[in-house]
Amino acid sequence: MVQSGNATNATAGTTAGGPTLTETINGLLGISGPGADFLSGVIGGGLIVTFLLTLVAVSGIWGKRKITAAFTDRIAVNRVGPFGLLIIVADAVRLLSKELIIPEGVDRPAWDIAPIVMVFSALAGFAVIPMGSGIHLADPEAGLVYVFATASIASVGLVMAGYSSNNKYALLGGLRAVAQNLAYEIPLILTAASVVIFAGSLRMSEIVAAQAEPLIALGPVAIPAWYAFVNPFAFILFMAANLAEVGRNPFDIPEAPTEIVAGWQTEYSSVYFVLGYLSEFLHIFLGGAIIATIFLGGPAGPVLPGFLWFVIKMMAVFLFTQWMRSAIPRVRIDQLIEIGWKGMLVLSFANLILTAVIVGVIA
Repeated sequence: MVQSGNATNATAGTTAGGPTLTETINGLLGISGPGADFLSGVIGGGLIVTFLLTLVAVSGIWGKRKITAAFTDRIAVNRVGPFGLLIIVADAVRLLSKELIIPEGVDRPAWDIAPIVMVFSALAGFAVIPMGSGIHLADPEAGLVYVFATASIASVGLVMAGYSSNNKYALLGGLRAVAQNLAYEIPLILTAASVVIFAGSLRMSEIVAAQAEPLIALGPVAIPAWYAFVNPFAFILFMAANLAEVGRNPFDIPEAPTEIVAGWQTEYSSVYFVLGYLSEFLHIFLGGAIIATIFLGGPAGPVLPGFLWFVIKMMAVFLFTQWMRSAIPRVRIDQLIEIGWKGMLVLSFANLILTAVIVGVIA
């Protein structure tokens, strides 16, 4: 499997060693040199951030309400603009124009920085995600490690927000967030490591390329060798752990409105609340982007452009998280920790060992 995956690197939709978005912009502008790389990187990063912010605005403000309404047999927004789409503008104006209330006794440096840290940790992870042929800012050899490292920075922001707010509910939310991330990030990484064993590389583009071959051909129809099909057990484990990482039901314990008001974001308002809300959905989409890349073939797909396929797969993961939010009740904090340490961790180690044995026998 490792050999066949490496052999297809030259033919996959996003090739190992292929042009990055920075190099593509350099070619379009006809510039070169270190200064040109910096300029093209800023332009490319701006394009990706603009796309992500647009996606979050549509999905987080309008789409979330429509999806939840469909699951709960309600109508949702339909009065402001066509299909209610102008609720995006209305909510943005409403939230950003609210007064920024600063509670007495907060630790201002940490309290101010925390929402920015959480947003940055999600946006930085997208730098190495191959969204299509040449649509990624960088393609380092340890790309998968980089994604998990940047995403985990959000835990620091959550602790800062909880501790600096001078509020017991916020502190409990921050502590819960750390306990949850520790319990589920290890199974998440171990499950991703089983994919690395199959692909033989930590480079994101090579993981995509290793899934390019057909797994089974049934006449004219070929089932691709996506790792969701090759190792469905790992795919299910990763999806479950990802729900905990992004704080969606049944794992939304750090906020838990019926228990600790709003958790770590209890004391945030106005633009800071918007940043916290933005970081939540950016991490959901980052989780969807990682799942699409390492389990669903990245931008691979028939007929449609690769970038469009990537967005469809990412939105499918988003839809799954909203489905869980509407359908699954929240577990208690003790149940959450027990599921992570006694269930997910054991299963992820078993999956890793079994994958290593299978790949070792085949190789």
